Amino acid sequence: MAAEPILIAEGIAFAEGPVWCDDGTLVVTSVAEGALYRIWPLERRKAKIADTAGGANSAWPADDGGFVVTQNGGIDFVRLLPDSAAKFSEPLPPPRFAEPGLQRVAPDGTVSYLVTGMQAPNDLVVGADGTVYFTDPPRFGRPNPPPGKVRALRPDGTVELVADGFSYCNGIALEADGALVVVEGAGLMRLHPGGRKEWILEMVGERPSVDGFCVDVEGRFWMAAGSFNGVRAVEDGKVVEFLAAPGEGLTTNCCFGGADGRSMFMTNGVPGSVWMWEDVGARGLTLHKWPARG
Repeated sequence: MAAEPILIAEGIAFAEGPVWCDDGTLVVTSVAEGALYRIWPLERRKAKIADTAGGANSAWPADDGGFVVTQNGGIDFVRLLPDSAAKFSEPLPPPRFAEPGLQRVAPDGTVSYLVTGMQAPNDLVVGADGTVYFTDPPRFGRPNPPPGKVRALRPDGTVELVADGFSYCNGIALEADGALVVVEGAGLMRLHPGGRKEWILEMVGERPSVDGFCVDVEGRFWMAAGSFNGVRAVEDGKVVEFLAAPGEGLTTNCCFGGADGRSMFMTNGVPGSVWMWEDVGARGLTLHKWPARG
C-alpha cells in the first residue's frame, strides 16, 4: 500500500512531463506557459528555469545538466478545454505559438532547436545509445488516414521514422530489455523492429483515459489516468493498483524518483499541480541521459 499523496507544487499551467534529476529535484513542463519548472519536493518549492515558448510537453535530462524538450507548438487551452478553463489554479497565459520540434535547454536555461519540421511532438525517452525516441501525433483530433508517427533522433543528429499510422500516439517509454512502448489511443502498444506493432492492452481501465506513463523494474506500467485523477499500475494486461489524488484533476504524466527510486510523481494539467507518493512499493527503471553535443 502506497503512502498518502503529498501536494508538492501548484500554479503550473497544464503541468506535464515530470522527470527526476540527480540533484534531488523534479523538473516538469508547463504546456500552457511554454516553460520548465524545477521543484524541490521536500520544501514544496518551485522555480521557473527555462522559457521555451509554445507548448513544452515533456522534458528529459541531458548529461550536462540541461534537458531535451518536446515542443508541440503551443495550444490555446481556453479554446481547446472551454469547460475546464475556470478550473485552473491560476489564470492561463495567452498562447505563444512556436515551431514544433525538439528543443535543447542548456544548463543556463538557454533554449535552441535540435529538430524542426514536426507535427506536435508529445513525449520522449532516451535509449542506452543516446537515441531520443519521441511521439509526433497530429496537432488536434484524429484525422483519417491516421498521421501519428514515432521518430528517433540518433546521436549523429539524423532523424528516422520508427513507425507510423497512429491515430494519436502519446506517452512513450522503454522496457528493461530496450523494447519501445507507446500509448496509442486508449491503450498500450509495443513497437518491434521494422515498425511492427503489438497491442499490450487495447484499453486501459474500464473507460478510456490515459496519457503518459513510466515503467518499474518488474515490468509494470504506471500510467497517468487522465480525468480519473491518479495513476494506474498495469501488470499482465490488467490494472492491479490505483494511486488516487484527492479532488478533481486531469492527470497528464508520471515518473519514478526520490533517493531510492521508489517515489511516484504525478502531474495534473488541470488545475496545474504536482503530487508525490513517497513509496509505492516499486522502483523505477534507471534513466539514460541524453549525451549533450555542446
